[in-house]
Amino acid sequence: MTDHDPGFIHRWVPSHDIPDRTTLLLLHGTGGDETDLLSLGRMLHERAALLSPRGKVTENGMARFFRRIAEGVFDVPDLKARAQELGDFVTAAAERYGFDPAHVVAVGFSNGANIAAGLMLLRPDLFRAAVLLSPMVPFVPDPLPALPGTPVFIGAGRLDPVATPDGTRELGALLERAGAEVTFHWHAGAHMVTPEEMAAAREWLRTRV
Repeated sequence: MTDHDPGFIHRWVPSHDIPDRTTLLLLHGTGGDETDLLSLGRMLHERAALLSPRGKVTENGMARFFRRIAEGVFDVPDLKARAQELGDFVTAAAERYGFDPAHVVAVGFSNGANIAAGLMLLRPDLFRAAVLLSPMVPFVPDPLPALPGTPVFIGAGRLDPVATPDGTRELGALLERAGAEVTFHWHAGAHMVTPEEMAAAREWLRTRV
């Protein structure tokens, strides 16, 4: 289903297994849209419901979830405001479609992973777990939120010039200080998602959710 309410153009795919309450919130990278991660979401969890919004910001004709000042330099006030708006969308979508908001797993790539991480830091009770692919530190909150035991999978490339390994480790350390249980998966590539990474994320998700 493609729709314009509540708040974002999005796709909603109901669960194929009613007893399974998991909903994957799929957040695309720069230049993607609400269809980009649907197949990836189904690879990760074949029974989950899928909720996939399109970012509202346009940069050189490409959709994003928040503005940036330059490559790797985020407009943090805009990121925070749009993350809150995305959180409100998830809450409204749960009411509209009838899924359990306590069983939402964020799955994001690049820009989508960054806003997912930002939303975890702003609204730590929103997600059951998160799969962050090629993420960066969105901002450093003071004080840190409480993410006790929240499972987080971080997939990243050792040759990534955008989401650098050092920056990815910094995000993992930040989430761990907040109490999250972080699992890293490194691949030999750059800013991309690999089949091996997806297989590892799928197995991780099977054991955590």
